[in-house]
Amino acid sequence: MEKKNKNRKSVRKTLVITVLLVFAVLGSYVFFIASRISREMSQSAIGNLSENLDLIKGTVEVLLQREAEYQKLIAGEIAVLNDPEGFLLAYDRNDTVVKISLVYAGEEKGFSNTGDVFSPAELDFSAGNTVGQLPVSTSYINGMGAWAYTMKCPVIKDGKEIAQLYVEYIYESFDEALPERFYNSNATLYIMDAKTERFLLKPKGVGERDAGHLNLEDFYRANAILEQDIQKEVAANITAGRNVMFYHKVQGRDSLIYMWAVNDGTVYLIGYVPVEAIQREGTAVNQNILSVVIVMLMAFLVCCVLYLFYEKQQMKLRREREAEREMHNRQLAEALQAAQVANRSKTTFLSNMSHDIRTPMNAILGFTTLLAKDADNPAKVREYTKKITASGQHLLGLINDVLDVSKIESGKAVLTIGEFTLSGMLSAVDAIIRPAAKEKGQNFEVSVTGIKKECLLGDETRLKQVLINLLSNAVKYTQEGGTIFLRMKGMEKRSDQFEHIRIEVEDNGFGMTPEYLEIIFDAFTRAENSTTNKIQGTGLGMAITKNIVELMGGTIEVKSEVGKGSLFTVDLELRIAEQDGAVQKEVQGETISLEGRNFLVAEDNEINAEILKELLGIEGAACEIAANGKLVLERFKRAAEGEFDAIIMDVQMPEMNGYEATRHIRALERKDAESIPIIAMTANAFAEDVKDAMAAGMNAHVSKPVDMELLKKTIQHCII
Repeated sequence: MEKKNKNRKSVRKTLVITVLLVFAVLGSYVFFIASRISREMSQSAIGNLSENLDLIKGTVEVLLQREAEYQKLIAGEIAVLNDPEGFLLAYDRNDTVVKISLVYAGEEKGFSNTGDVFSPAELDFSAGNTVGQLPVSTSYINGMGAWAYTMKCPVIKDGKEIAQLYVEYIYESFDEALPERFYNSNATLYIMDAKTERFLLKPKGVGERDAGHLNLEDFYRANAILEQDIQKEVAANITAGRNVMFYHKVQGRDSLIYMWAVNDGTVYLIGYVPVEAIQREGTAVNQNILSVVIVMLMAFLVCCVLYLFYEKQQMKLRREREAEREMHNRQLAEALQAAQVANRSKTTFLSNMSHDIRTPMNAILGFTTLLAKDADNPAKVREYTKKITASGQHLLGLINDVLDVSKIESGKAVLTIGEFTLSGMLSAVDAIIRPAAKEKGQNFEVSVTGIKKECLLGDETRLKQVLINLLSNAVKYTQEGGTIFLRMKGMEKRSDQFEHIRIEVEDNGFGMTPEYLEIIFDAFTRAENSTTNKIQGTGLGMAITKNIVELMGGTIEVKSEVGKGSLFTVDLELRIAEQDGAVQKEVQGETISLEGRNFLVAEDNEINAEILKELLGIEGAACEIAANGKLVLERFKRAAEGEFDAIIMDVQMPEMNGYEATRHIRALERKDAESIPIIAMTANAFAEDVKDAMAAGMNAHVSKPVDMELLKKTIQHCII
């Protein structure tokens, strides 16, 4: 019995050993077979992929050769033409050839079929790549935002090179020739420029990412190819123009990474294909092997779950800390961006102002020189004077814009409310805009409908400024012969005490792009294109207009389309004035004369004093100049009653300013101290300055530079 038990134990032991040996042998055999299948399929996959890549490579190289041959044919045709430029300008762009340019021998620049000046210095042929013996530039983004390259070809006539023909091609032209579904869209395929390592094209239906935003480094990072040895080996092969292929895991799947040289390494076909996509025959074997491995790993997975739970908690803590860091970094980035935007705005403003101020200053100084030269020629003197005045008015407009936007942005701008009539205001605007429109042969149409009350309360000057800004822009940015509309409409009233007015300024001019419409009301911005970039301005007009409209409690909107024109819409509510309110009106056709008048003038600037004295002299008036407020006060004390008809007072002067001098004069114990008209004539031209002048006891305010007609009207109103 014991012997049998021993025999059974021996059999069991032998059986166990045999089973273990069988499993070991079977396992070894399965492992051997699986390894051999994997090796054979790997070789088959590499061979299959190489054939496909060679086919694609051949297709691309054939396309390049055809382009080179085509360019040689064009060069040959140009060599026999009498008008190469006309031939190029008549050449239409197609899906392959975007731009054709010609540079004559010995010249640095040439011309293109687009009509632009062409400079070959902007292209890089330093890589030494050629197609059909024609040099090929490195890849770049052309004016349409597409990746392109240029080949140059000599133009030979009578055995002599007379020019170089440059033809720009785009990589998108390869799209139709490349496979639409590479390995059933399981593979990725890009075209990469070898020198810059930028990805230029991704054919349709291939891969998941767009080309143009990737380079080789991004490709490595996106696919976790981080081994330095692999990257160095790839770089060496690309430099030498050799093909590269290696295995690597991409998104958790075994894949073949390929980098296939095209045209001796000018460009590369780059991408990857999962091994399973080209090894479908071995899937079952690999699955069986994987099932055995899974059973062996079950115990390990339990440990992994516990470890992962711990790691998850740690990851949660890390994410929270990372979120805090990201928020802090984002705040810092936003602050930096705001500072950079402010700096760019300042730079843009200074650039615009430097150009726009120097332009009229150049005209003023230039015509002043000509005026001295042709002083004996009255006709030319009048012509030069007219042009100097126009340039000075333009320069004054630029300065006023800068001062206006400064006041508005600092919150110091205020409205001067008074009674006015719409007809009077529109007449003043029409008198300014219609001559400018007529000079450009434009139609200017004004219409007023639905407005029941004409006498209103508001800041007439600021409202005119809004209309003149909008209409001046319409005139500037509308072509000759265009049409400009000014429409004022009475809208449904929200209150019986207010007139709801809609102002529309419309033109059929150049129009604006959607991008510019987003920033049109920002300060220091101007639309820039080949049609409008010669038009001068600070870029402040629209910002000032919007701020004035909002200061009045209104709204402004704009609609525009390039080539079709623009429409500005302003909605305002203006209080209705009393029906019997007095509205100040100019006496039309009245001739204003200063003949025989005598004035006391306070002016500390000798040149300004001399100019004013001459201008008053031309009008038949006399004046006495005092260099500061103290001297004006002393001279008025000594003057006989009625000796001076009025005092023209500067404000900023040494020893005693104009405000103090006016207060002292009004305080004198003499009959005419309170009644003599005192007119402020100063460069301080804001509404607050006018109020300060009135508060000091002055009768009126005239801003510098001197407008003689305005000064005459002001003096007449004060004396009468």
